[in-house]
Amino acid sequence: MSDAPVFALRAIELYERPVKLRMPFRFGVVTLTESPQAFARVRIELPDGRSAWGAAAELMAPKWFDKNLALSNEDNFAQLRSVLALARSAYLSDAAPASAFGHFARHHAAHAQAAAGAGFNPLLASYGPALVDRAVLDALCRALGVSFYEAMRTNVPGLGAAHPSFAGVAFDAFLRGLAPAATIHARHTVGLVDAITRADQKERVGDGLPETLEEVVQAYGHRYFKLKVGGNVQADLDRLQAIAAVLDRATGPYYASLDGNEQYESAEGVLELVRAVQADAKLQRLWQSVLFIEQPIARKLALQVDLRATDLGKPVIIDESDGEIDSFVQARAHGYAGVSSKTCKGFYKSLLNAARCVAWNREEGAPRYFMSAEDLTTQAGLAVQQDLALVNLLGIRHVERNGHHYVDGMKALPRAEQEAFLRAHPDLYEDSHGAVRLRIRGGEIAIGSLACTGFASGASPDFGAMQPL
Repeated sequence: MSDAPVFALRAIELYERPVKLRMPFRFGVVTLTESPQAFARVRIELPDGRSAWGAAAELMAPKWFDKNLALSNEDNFAQLRSVLALARSAYLSDAAPASAFGHFARHHAAHAQAAAGAGFNPLLASYGPALVDRAVLDALCRALGVSFYEAMRTNVPGLGAAHPSFAGVAFDAFLRGLAPAATIHARHTVGLVDAITRADQKERVGDGLPETLEEVVQAYGHRYFKLKVGGNVQADLDRLQAIAAVLDRATGPYYASLDGNEQYESAEGVLELVRAVQADAKLQRLWQSVLFIEQPIARKLALQVDLRATDLGKPVIIDESDGEIDSFVQARAHGYAGVSSKTCKGFYKSLLNAARCVAWNREEGAPRYFMSAEDLTTQAGLAVQQDLALVNLLGIRHVERNGHHYVDGMKALPRAEQEAFLRAHPDLYEDSHGAVRLRIRGGEIAIGSLACTGFASGASPDFGAMQPL
């Protein structure tokens, strides 16, 4: 978009606040009990002198961006702080005005090179620009008095040829065709140490909120589920049987995804699990409910494996392997059908991949390629709202949500901040069990209020209650 508004970046502030989980969450090689949440706050200035602040937030999850077991959680947090600092330096290094997408395109290669020089992999490197870009767009939307949806459907950021991977895509037409909805299904995560029924629990949290899968289904009415598997076929079968025993009680259909979290070394290892599930009489309904398999093979090998030679019975997507702008292109060539959208990987990449799905499906004359919407324990407030808005814009009708289950809503935040978000988004949140928290009814989240001025938030975090990153 050649006439996208241009502006200069005047300030980028970085903050963090601690997040403690109400119950442990195990995914892949880590059991998470606490983690900082990072915040980026950006001030922009338009040529006519107008100025505005914008913000974004994301959990600093350990052992996902870099799963090197020699690194501690604190080492992972230090890495994420470093890539944020690198992104801030890159974006502030050039005071010349550019469009929102132009600022991303201008610094993408240099930031990636600087991050690689510091020993950071591409997925880790993307975390810094991912926050800064969202904060920049939030500021631009506020300066112009428009919502995220309005800005994207008219290509206010200026997506286009400024970055070579985006060149040749008819973004103006693609974005005009997007139609956000008023609700979205929450796909509940079942972590590797989550209790399935009360009988599985050795001790209770006892805060009045649902703790077991059985209680979650009863309380929230979910129809979509994300099931973690750990790479040990017999252990996975036993756990899936316990899960199926709960989910199969539903009178209506339910849907699931299987998340391998890089726990397999080969397609043959995944096939062993698939065949065992298919052969298990207790898992027939569950298997029929599975929509796709997520990143089962370790990222160092995933894009070297050609899945076209192995019939896994369900489409397979990449997640952790999605480190580069063109990773999905490589994955497609190796038989993968989809890719995840996560705001921590960059929302411009999500938009590009969504446009690719449309183009590739048109080429092949069938709806083969798709995007899923995955969570990285996005927290109530900016993080969950901006992720929901992006997913909704892309037309994805269900999204993995786990932050509301593993963290006690906004309980740790100043009460005034909680109430501000509740007032601004009364459809999205509720005040219950002593805190403002995500509201889920019949397995769905109402998100109409995200169509407000700015990037999906009518309230602002209390930056005075945080510490500088």
